[in-house]
Amino acid sequence: MGQYKVSSINQKNFGLTLNDKLIGELVYPKWYSFKADINIDGKTEYKFVTKGRWNYKIELQQNNKTLLELKISWKGIVLKTHFDNKEKNYLLKLKTLLSRNYILIDTDKNELVSVDTDFQWKKLRFDYTIATTDEFDKLENKELFLFTILHSINYHKAMAMAAAY
Repeated sequence: MGQYKVSSINQKNFGLTLNDKLIGELVYPKWYSFKADINIDGKTEYKFVTKGRWNYKIELQQNNKTLLELKISWKGIVLKTHFDNKEKNYLLKLKTLLSRNYILIDTDKNELVSVDTDFQWKKLRFDYTIATTDEFDKLENKELFLFTILHSINYHKAMAMAAAY
């Protein structure tokens, strides 16, 4: 089981660490943009791009090849992976209706990831703690998947804030 930490460096950059070792960063060009880059080892190889008329769908791409898709639904955020030309679906949702915790489940409803959000009032930002299961840790590209989960949660929070106004 992995225990990851995500620290908001500012409202646009999030660092993902495991055992105090930086894995990479999720970088937004502007505050709560739906587009973002993943920087690993100082290189930007992965980009989140918006698709559709109202940007309702977001894809994680590498060299214009789609690796992951995410879409908001009534149940949560549907994540579809395209790793090794195999398509798999997952659901990221709030653990309970008024919870600040998110969970990732597979099509068999197995919980693979738990994310605890922690709002830092003094800094006006979110930090996250991510716990993964052994089953999730066996997945290929799990770090990209974690960045996608982080981006999905930020996307969900932005949509919720927009709906509140």
